[in-house]
Amino acid sequence: MSPFATRDPGLSPVGQDVGDADRRTLTSIGGVETSSMARGFAVVDAMLKAADVTLLLSRTVCPGKYIALVAGEVAGVNAAVSAGADVAAESLVDQFVIPNIHPEIFPAIAGTTQVTELSALGIVETFSVASLIEAADAAVKAASVRLIEIRLAMALGGKAFVTFTGSVAAVTTSASAAAENAGAKGLLGQKVVIPKPRPELLRELI
Repeated sequence: MSPFATRDPGLSPVGQDVGDADRRTLTSIGGVETSSMARGFAVVDAMLKAADVTLLLSRTVCPGKYIALVAGEVAGVNAAVSAGADVAAESLVDQFVIPNIHPEIFPAIAGTTQVTELSALGIVETFSVASLIEAADAAVKAASVRLIEIRLAMALGGKAFVTFTGSVAAVTTSASAAAENAGAKGLLGQKVVIPKPRPELLRELI
């Protein structure tokens, strides 16, 4: 059984409460994104058969794509993503492996991060789910910021975005790191830093 809880019963588990043992073993995250929903199911099956990994997310995303995310030890995640990408074949949109995932990524995907006050606000938008998770990890490792949410391509036209808060300097550094990461794949949409956001914006983010 997955160690994760979820805010939406229609989604595969992604979660907020990870025990110490799970934190030690779920050190890496990887994903495969396809342009075919039908092929996506075969991709997930191949990933889970290839290695001992935990399925974090498996669902259709706009516009008619499929995303599968797994976590586990680095070797297992590498094997799972490689197997999934092979099965995806010509339908492969993107793939990634992050060997040392920042722990804030999990609650940000689940939308369970507790933020009660905004300092400066950073938003980075990308054209794929995989590139967004990589960008979010780069952002939170680049400076002292708090991830608010990683929103993944549902009713977003296939795009995804991450939001984070902190000092102006930290948010600027993190936004630049995320943008550089996504831009290297040609998948950066927009990067925005709001130094003094209105408090009403927080209601739109939670």
